[in-house]
Amino acid sequence: MRDRRFYVLLGPDGAGKSSVMAELGRALPGWRTLSTDDDLVAGDHGLISRLRRDVVGEVLPELGRAYSADFLAQLLGTAVVHLRDQLERQEPGTPVLMDSYYYKILAKCRLAGLAGHPLYAWWRSFPQPRGVIYLEVSPETAWRRSGEGARLNPLEYFGPRPDWFGFEGYQKALRKLMLEEVGRLPVTMVEERPGASETAAAVRKALAA
Repeated sequence: MRDRRFYVLLGPDGAGKSSVMAELGRALPGWRTLSTDDDLVAGDHGLISRLRRDVVGEVLPELGRAYSADFLAQLLGTAVVHLRDQLERQEPGTPVLMDSYYYKILAKCRLAGLAGHPLYAWWRSFPQPRGVIYLEVSPETAWRRSGEGARLNPLEYFGPRPDWFGFEGYQKALRKLMLEEVGRLPVTMVEERPGASETAAAVRKALAA
C-alpha cells in the first residue's frame, strides 16, 4: 500500500467525534474525512450502515446466547476493512482524517471478552497514521449526552443494563485500552470543549501543528 498522509480522531463514547467530523468535513478544504457513522458514510456504501444497525439491534442484545463474541468481532471487522479500503482509494497526497480506525473497535472487542483474537494482529498490520488526535471527555459529560443511558448500546457500559457505575467503569477501561493501543504513535490530547465547533477548532489547530 502506498504511503498515505492520514490522521486518526479517537475518543471514548460521547466525545462528540461524529459532530466534530461533520464540522471538519466542511472546514478542511482539500481533506477527506472517513467514518463508518451513518451520517458520514458515502451513499454507495449503505451496506456499512445496515451492518452497523444490525450489530446494535440484533447481535448485541443476543451476545453470548444466539451470537458469540467471535462472531461480533468478525462483524465489527468489516468496518475496519472498509476504512482501510477507503484510505487506499484516496488520491496520493490527499490528507485524510479518519474516525477511530481499528483502535476503538479492538479495545471494545477486548472488553467484550476477546483478550487475544487472531484478527488483532491483522488489523495492527494495516497502515499506521502520522498521528492521533484524542478527544477527552469526562464520563459525567458523556453520560449526560447519552440521555443518562437512554441512548447507550451494550458496547458502551458494563452490566446487564445501562447505569452510571457501569458506564463510568466501561469508559475508563475503554480509554486505557485505546491509549495503550496508540502508545507508540504521536498523540495530541484535546481537552473537553463546550461544543462541537470549539472542539473542531482545536482539532484543526492540532492538525496544522
